[in-house]
Parts: sequence; C-alpha cells; structure tokens
Amino acid sequence: MQRYKNRSGDSGVVAYDIDAGQIIVQFRNGERYLYTEDSAGAANIARMQELARSGHGLSSFISQHVHDRYARKINSRKLQ
Repeated sequence: MQRYKNRSGDSGVVAYDIDAGQIIVQFRNGERYLYTEDSAGAANIARMQELARSGHGLSSFISQHVHDRYARKINSRKLQ
C-alpha cells in the first residue's frame, strides 16, 4: 500500500492501494475498505484515486459521498 501524504495533517486515511476500477483505503484505526466501480460508481472511484494521489481530501470525500458504499471490509491490519 502507498502511504497517504495527508497534506492537511488531520486525515483519517493513512494508506491506499489503487488498481483499475477500485481503491483500497486504510484508516488510522487499521480498518481497510475496498471501494469498486460497482459499489461506489466509476466517477466516485476516479475522484477517490485522484484525491489519494494528491494526498488531500480523500477522507472528507469518503465521508460525504461514498461512506458505506464499499464492496467489502478487508481484515484489519495496522500499517507498519
């Protein structure tokens, strides 16, 4: 996974992994969620990928637009 740059300094996101049509997001508490085009919509996934790469706004976007539209929760594991 890629470490999230957290340019705002207060994001709940710590890491992400981007693949075609999907993104895995890991939060501070270690929980990881898979969002896919099927679960959250193609436009939302594209925007999440942009925000992840820029290191700013991903946590806010998730809470405002796709909060519970994840495909599945992945077994938790703290980022090392």
